[in-house]
Amino acid sequence: MRRRMRSAAFPVHRHSVPQLVVDGALVAFAYFLAFGLRFEFAVTPLTARYQSLFEATIWWVVPVSLAALAAFGQYQRLWTFVGQRDYEAVAKAMVVATLVIVGAVTILHPVQTVSPRRVTAVALLPVSVIAMFFLLALALLVAARFVVHLVVEGRVRSFRVAKGARDVLIVGGGQGGRLVVKELVRNPQLRMRPVGFVDDDPRKRGIKDEHGLKVLGSTEAADLARVLDEVEPEEVVIAIPSAPGTLRARVVTACRERGIPVRTTPTMFELLQDSSGQLRVTRQLREVRVEDMLGREPVVMEVERVGGYLAGEVVMVTGAGGSIGAELCRQIARVGPRKLVLVDHAEDNLFEILRELEEERHVRTALPVLADCKEEERIREVLAEHRPAVIFHAAAYKHVAMMEINPVEAIRNNALATRLVATIAGEKGVSRFVLVSTDKAVKAATVMGASKALAEWAVAAAAVRYPDTKYATVRFGNVLGSSGSVVPIFRRQITAGGPVTLTDPRMTRYFMTIPEAVQLIIRAGSLGAQGGEVFVLEMGEPIKILHLAETMIRLSGLEPERDIAIQVVGARPGEKFHEDLFNPDERPQPTPAQKILLAERDPLDPGWVERTFAEINLLVLEGDASALAKRVSTLSGSRLQASDPGARIAT
Repeated sequence: MRRRMRSAAFPVHRHSVPQLVVDGALVAFAYFLAFGLRFEFAVTPLTARYQSLFEATIWWVVPVSLAALAAFGQYQRLWTFVGQRDYEAVAKAMVVATLVIVGAVTILHPVQTVSPRRVTAVALLPVSVIAMFFLLALALLVAARFVVHLVVEGRVRSFRVAKGARDVLIVGGGQGGRLVVKELVRNPQLRMRPVGFVDDDPRKRGIKDEHGLKVLGSTEAADLARVLDEVEPEEVVIAIPSAPGTLRARVVTACRERGIPVRTTPTMFELLQDSSGQLRVTRQLREVRVEDMLGREPVVMEVERVGGYLAGEVVMVTGAGGSIGAELCRQIARVGPRKLVLVDHAEDNLFEILRELEEERHVRTALPVLADCKEEERIREVLAEHRPAVIFHAAAYKHVAMMEINPVEAIRNNALATRLVATIAGEKGVSRFVLVSTDKAVKAATVMGASKALAEWAVAAAAVRYPDTKYATVRFGNVLGSSGSVVPIFRRQITAGGPVTLTDPRMTRYFMTIPEAVQLIIRAGSLGAQGGEVFVLEMGEPIKILHLAETMIRLSGLEPERDIAIQVVGARPGEKFHEDLFNPDERPQPTPAQKILLAERDPLDPGWVERTFAEINLLVLEGDASALAKRVSTLSGSRLQASDPGARIAT
């Protein structure tokens, strides 16, 4: 938001001042030429008066024209990057400038014409002068930009590359592919020679671009294999930011079989989150990662739009140093909150996210707060001091096996702390409270899952007790790269030479990337109307963990079972083969937001929730891990057990 305001207040970038000077000279020349051509550069009593008009108006005609060009954004980027929209903007600016000039001359500079019988006052420029000025100025301004762009793009010279350049095949003949080729032409020192495209659009087949490169085939397995064998490229670049994982996987598989390295341009998420505002494709080429190949179509939203309700507000994120919490901070900072309060009890994690926000993203509204969500007095102090309008509660322990060994701390941190923060938020009049939950809370079979199910119930009970605060829970599956994900574990095992261990070949899980999950969390935070809703993110199709392991091994340039062994170690106690996103008593309902569903359910009795928490809190205080695990197990399997007949409100 601040960046847009700065652009509006200062429409001329400092690097564009030479362009402004050139435009001023061209406009002045066009104005002079229009008068000269109209009156054939002759001096008569009539032309002398128009000569006076020219001299009286030239000094403000040029600034008016430049102001119109600046208003249409012509001095906010260099001519080396002009395109069709810039040429259209020049035409619109000159239409506006011409109309303003005609109107001003009509009012301020009437011209007298002399005839044999009388002197007549004329209040308009000759139409021919107006038309010639507009056409000449437009032609000169467009030509200047086109010539500069032409020279920089290298179209006036031959396509040269440095000696020893590698042949590169580009996947994608659209805008992304053309951007890559332009970068390679502009920078021959990169030593990369594009040899052609592959693209699935049949209309592009065989058509050459401005550099003589053709679409050689499609990405279908057989056709792609043919192109790779015929061209024998030394590298392949995937240049489709919105390419689905299936396409990327197909390309990577075909290239791995032939020992051809594959790189990719930034994904749509990475492009939208590029805070620099500039795109240098070749500098951002990177290796293909596992999240690029999982096959699901990621949801892309404009966080500035969907998170508009956070702009100008005090927003607090608990667990700000964790994987989900840190990404929440990054994306919320882009919306422009008045203050972003980062709460975490781990000093190192809090320091890292604060340093990133301040030094790399130039955020000046972030405030770090060392606090433990389990400590009631400290949380009251934080909320009283900062008075947040919105709280995203992402603080949680995530490792299933670790929580099985430490059930008391799992319940204390994930369930009791959530209840505490939600209660204080309601007491302090927080406008919105959003809990980050997990699919492991559905039919919970582990202590970690049960602790998150309890957290969901605590938020639902708080929504009834504090109706002025809009409470919501956002539930989703695994996120790639988070501290609880198998991806970093597999990566370490592959780096160590194996084996890669998995619990069962039948095991499946839902996956999405951290940025995508956080975008949907922010969007879901604006949906709650009644309070206490549970929103579920659509995760696509579940993915086999075995397939994930094999994909990661192949991405490392190795072959499963030949170079890296895959070892099945057996399922851990309580571990499910397949995760669910909805409890049996929940009914999926659509919402206005893409890829977000509402888990419709009958309301809980807050009294039953309080009694349950009182019992569990007593077991936690006693440190009775065995009794606590036993009591938690009675809550597993469904949201409410038959052993708790008073749990539902009678309807």
